[in-house]
Amino acid sequence: MPVLTTDAESETGIPKSLSNEPPSETMEEIEHTCPQPRLTLTAPAPFADETSCQCQAPHEKLTIAQARLGTPVDRPVRVYADGIFDLFHSGHARALMQAKTLFPNSYLLVGVCSDDLTHKFKGFTVMNEAERYEALRHCRYVDEVIRDAPWTLTPEFLEKHKIDFVAHDDIPYSSAGSDDVYKHIKEAGMFVPTQRTEGISTSDIITRIVRDYDVYARRNLQRGYTAKELNVSFINEKKYRFQNQVDKMKEKVKNVEERSKEFVNRVEEKSHDLIQKWEEKSREFIGNFLELFGPDGAWESLSFSLRDLMLDMKNCENPHPHPEKSTSFHPAECEVVVRTMLLQFRSCIAG
Repeated sequence: MPVLTTDAESETGIPKSLSNEPPSETMEEIEHTCPQPRLTLTAPAPFADETSCQCQAPHEKLTIAQARLGTPVDRPVRVYADGIFDLFHSGHARALMQAKTLFPNSYLLVGVCSDDLTHKFKGFTVMNEAERYEALRHCRYVDEVIRDAPWTLTPEFLEKHKIDFVAHDDIPYSSAGSDDVYKHIKEAGMFVPTQRTEGISTSDIITRIVRDYDVYARRNLQRGYTAKELNVSFINEKKYRFQNQVDKMKEKVKNVEERSKEFVNRVEEKSHDLIQKWEEKSREFIGNFLELFGPDGAWESLSFSLRDLMLDMKNCENPHPHPEKSTSFHPAECEVVVRTMLLQFRSCIAG
């Protein structure tokens, strides 16, 4: 929305354009030229000194209710969030997401404190300031990064960056001799609270590393880092390397045990299948054996037939030893009978 301003005022404080005298200069229209939120994520967010807000139009003071209704329509609402952002994690990202989505059209500026300031008021960091700056530049919710941000926000800083609101969790932040460094921001109606993410913080991550220090020291030694780089003594280095060898041996034994179990399981499965097949075949074999050699089997019938055949063959050799018991068999007929019986025997064996 264009804003009307005048170049001078009358001696009574009334703008010349509203006095009885005709205005000497016409009123100018000044449009907002504030940077707009990022629409694409193909490049990291810029630094503030690369794209500072040079807008000359005055920024009217907004209330939170007005900003949530989408006012003003001609420029984004400039929201500021600051912090150390050491070991940038999901809790940081979630806080910035909340700050970015506070209003329909927000431009999120993120201030990152320098190493000197952080070490003075809070303590030593894992990541240096350059690494922390870059981590913030590659967060999708951030539109602009302010390097070497102040520990306590001053009116001059807020005016320079044309900040409308400051976003931070509502827990009083006591530091630098103050019970709450955001107290004056809250009193000015410029503070918008965000929610902390439970279970994740830089201090929690560092606590895990310190608690399991031996594990991570052994891990990095195994990955090629030297004892000097890890600040590990000679004795501890040897101890860690020995523990690594023991762990490797345990892993090999575990793998052998697992492979052995798999082999035994496969053997058991195959044994079960073999036993089942053997049982089926044995039943079939026993049945065939009984059918062939049992009391009523084919072999018994065949043996009777062979005995009769032998008698008949004897009769053929001596056709009339006893005229009263003579038969009518001829030698050729005996041969036919024998062949028939052999065919029956072969069929019985094949069956």
